[in-house]
Amino acid sequence: GIGRAVAVALSRAGARVTALSRTGADLESLTRECPGIETLCLDLADWEAVEAAVGAAGPFELLVNNAAVAELQPFLEVTRSALQRSLDVNFGAVLHVSQIVARQMIAQGVQGAIVNVSSQASKRALRDHAVYCSTKSALDMLTKVMAMELGPHKIRVNTVNPTVVMTDMGRINWSDPQKSAAMINRIPLGKFAEVDDVVNSILFLLSDKSAMTTGSSLMIDGGFLVS
Repeated sequence: GIGRAVAVALSRAGARVTALSRTGADLESLTRECPGIETLCLDLADWEAVEAAVGAAGPFELLVNNAAVAELQPFLEVTRSALQRSLDVNFGAVLHVSQIVARQMIAQGVQGAIVNVSSQASKRALRDHAVYCSTKSALDMLTKVMAMELGPHKIRVNTVNPTVVMTDMGRINWSDPQKSAAMINRIPLGKFAEVDDVVNSILFLLSDKSAMTTGSSLMIDGGFLVS
C-alpha cells in the first residue's frame, strides 16, 4: 500500500516513475491508475535479474526502497528459511538496489536522494518480531553508512520509521480491538498512521526542502517511542 501510494504521488507530482514489484497484477492495476508509470516485475531476492533490469531502466535521481517481508515467529521457533528470506528482502535488496542506483547517480553527476522505509520496530522490541526487528535495525544502520559514504557525492540517504500503517493489509491485521488497543494505548496521539502520513514524509525527504538532512530516521509513530 505504501509503495503504490508513493509511486502515484510522485507520478502526479510530475516525476517519471518506475515501480518494481514481484506481483504482476499489482503493477497492472497501478498502470491503469497512472498510465505514465513504467513497471518492472521482479523478485528483489534475484540479484542477477535485478542488476540487469534496474541497470537498464535508469538512471534515476530518486529512490524509495519500500519492499519488505514480515515472517513473524517466536524467537525459539525462528526458521532458517524465514531468516534468509527476511535478510534477502529487508536488507540485502535495499543494499543491492541502492548500489545500482547510486552508481548511476554518481556517473551522471546527480545530486540524488534515497529513502529507505524502515519501521518503529527497528527501535523497540516486539514479541514474535525477532527477525523483523533485527532486519529493520540493520536497515537503519545501513542507511547511516550509506549517508556517510554517499554524502561527498551529494546523495542524501534517510529512513522513515512508521508505526502500524492503515494500509488494506494493516486494517485486516489490526482489526481486532483487543490487539489494536494494546498498541494504540502506547501511542500518545492515540491512533495508527494513515498511508498519506508516510507518503508525505517520504516526499519531504526526497525533496529539496530536506536538503540538509541525511543519515536520519524520521519517526512516524505518533510518539510511540516517547512512551
